[in-house]
Amino acid sequence: MAVCVSGSHTIFMNRSNLKTVAVLSREKKMGVQYDLKKGQSRNFHELPSGLSMEVIVQKGAEINKNVEYPPLVFVHGSYHAAWCWAEHWLPFFSSSGYDCYAVSLLGQGESDAPGDSVAGTLQTHARDVADFICRNIRSPPVLVGHSFGGLIIQYYISNLGSDNLKEDLFPKLTGAGLVCSVPPSGNSGIVWRYILSKPITAFKVTRSLAAKAFQTSLPLCKETFFSATMEDHVVKRYQELMKESSRMPLFDLRKLNASLPVPPVSNCPFEILVLGAKDDFIVDIEGLKETAKFYGVPPVCIEAVAHDMMLDVAWERGAKVILSWLNGLEK
Repeated sequence: MAVCVSGSHTIFMNRSNLKTVAVLSREKKMGVQYDLKKGQSRNFHELPSGLSMEVIVQKGAEINKNVEYPPLVFVHGSYHAAWCWAEHWLPFFSSSGYDCYAVSLLGQGESDAPGDSVAGTLQTHARDVADFICRNIRSPPVLVGHSFGGLIIQYYISNLGSDNLKEDLFPKLTGAGLVCSVPPSGNSGIVWRYILSKPITAFKVTRSLAAKAFQTSLPLCKETFFSATMEDHVVKRYQELMKESSRMPLFDLRKLNASLPVPPVSNCPFEILVLGAKDDFIVDIEGLKETAKFYGVPPVCIEAVAHDMMLDVAWERGAKVILSWLNGLEK
């Protein structure tokens, strides 16, 4: 059992439940706060390292007691945190009966930061997600990852197999959804394609993400993450949250790319959904197809949606595709 602190509460977290047992204070990490919606709670999961990971929880509505809905665990990408799922998708999926858990990786959101220059590696982030699932989720969940969060889930999947030790470290899943995910070979292929075929786009992406210009330029932030129809005041709110979400880089990209591609998976025992956005400024259609081919599934590409599918104007389009896919899984 892990002892964690949530806002003004101490949380004891174990495999069966989350209990509020005492009142303490916890220093907030983000200068701009995300206000939780009705039915949501902010908890903290203590990792074996002693560092705590923020988890925003929204329990599923009781719809059909004869149906077992797998828990959903959401993993964000760079410059985001658990709040990006809490805005629209947690209320949507919880209203459909699913218990929802959105984690903030170390060094992101309200999670603790390790004593290093980067938040972690593909391996450590995947293990942190696995540790949370192992100690808090009672039945095999569906993992949903966005952008680099999708790559973390791909590494998680690569560790599932017949090895009993790996099964102890990486609990079994019911399914996995990869949303605008970085492909298994990493983002270097995307970068080179942009340089050769779309040099202006390549410059903008590099300036926006590597130089963090999205943090100061509202038009560039909108072009990078959202549809052109997104209202500026909404983009501004998300821009401020993204500025505060990442206190350190999620990865050392050079070391990350050196460790790729993700190991292949043979005879995956569960279904994988590979979902992309037609207007994605970051992950191109070739990257989407690469991921789908890697898992032997057809890619699903949604029209008129940008990279931040879960926050974009038409956020419900992606959510409905995932819900339809979830309803098709064996429950």
